[in-house]
Amino acid sequence: MISITKPARERVIKLMKDDGFDHNSDFVRVGVKSGGCSGLSYDLKFDNNLEENDKLFEVNDINIVVDKKSLLYLAGTTLEFSGGLNGKGFVFVNPNANRTCGCGESFSL
Repeated sequence: MISITKPARERVIKLMKDDGFDHNSDFVRVGVKSGGCSGLSYDLKFDNNLEENDKLFEVNDINIVVDKKSLLYLAGTTLEFSGGLNGKGFVFVNPNANRTCGCGESFSL
C-alpha cells in the first residue's frame, strides 16, 4: 500500500482538477520504470483506465493505482509534497530503497 500526506493530497486534487480529472472517479497512477541515475525511477501520472494487473487503493479520498510489478518496489512508500523556495515538489519516501538520487526521483534496491 502507498500512503499520501495531507499536503500531497491537496496538491494532487488541485493538479487533477487543472488537468480535467476528477479525484472522486479518476486516479493517480504510480509506477516504477527502469532509468534514472540510481537505476529505477518513479512514474506518476493521472489516469482513468484500469488495466488487468492494476491494484486500486483509496487513500485519504485519493484513488491510487499501482501495477502488480511496481507494487513490489513501492510497498510502504509515502508520497509527500514539499513546496516553498527549497521545495522539491512530490517526493517519494520509500523504505525499500537502499539508495536514492539527490532529486529523489530515482532509487535502487
